[in-house]
Amino acid sequence: MTGVESEVPRIHIVGRKNSGKTTLVCELVEELIHRGFRVATVKHTHHNHELDTPGKDSHRHREAGAAGVGILSPQMTAAFVPGPREAVDRYATFQTMFADCDVILVEGDLQSDAIRIEVWRSEVSEEPYAHETEGIAAVITDDDVAADVRVCQRTPLTGVADLVVELAGL
Repeated sequence: MTGVESEVPRIHIVGRKNSGKTTLVCELVEELIHRGFRVATVKHTHHNHELDTPGKDSHRHREAGAAGVGILSPQMTAAFVPGPREAVDRYATFQTMFADCDVILVEGDLQSDAIRIEVWRSEVSEEPYAHETEGIAAVITDDDVAADVRVCQRTPLTGVADLVVELAGL
C-alpha cells in the first residue's frame, strides 16, 4: 500500500419493485465470497424507517442528542449515525466501516452516481430503468429486452458475478 487508501468499489443493484434485487444481492454475496472476495452490503431505502428500537437504551441515547450511537453485542456491532438529507455523500461512512472489504454491494439507490446495474423481469411489466435513466451500466435479465446498455443473462449467476468483478475492477 502506498499510504493512500483507495475507496472500496461500490456497485448498486437497482430495479423496480419485485424485480429480484434482494435475491440477486444475496446470491452475488455467496458467489463472490466463494471466489475469495470480502463483500459488504448496504440496503438503501427511500422510506423513513426507525432502525433503532424506541424505548431501548440506544434509542434513548440518540434522543438525548448523541451525535452517534453504537451497539456492541457478542455477535454484532451496529452504529446509528444521523445524516443530513442534503446532497452529501452519505456512503462515505461505509467506506470507513467496510474498508477491509473488496466490494460494497448496495441494494437500491437509482439516483447514485456510483456504478449501477439493473435487474429486470418482464413480469414487472414496466420498462427497464435503463430506458429512461442515464448511467446504468448493464441490465441483468433472463427475458428478451432491447437496451442501449450491456445486457447480461441472469442465469447462470457466474456471468453476473463476472460482470460485478469486472465493473468493480477486482
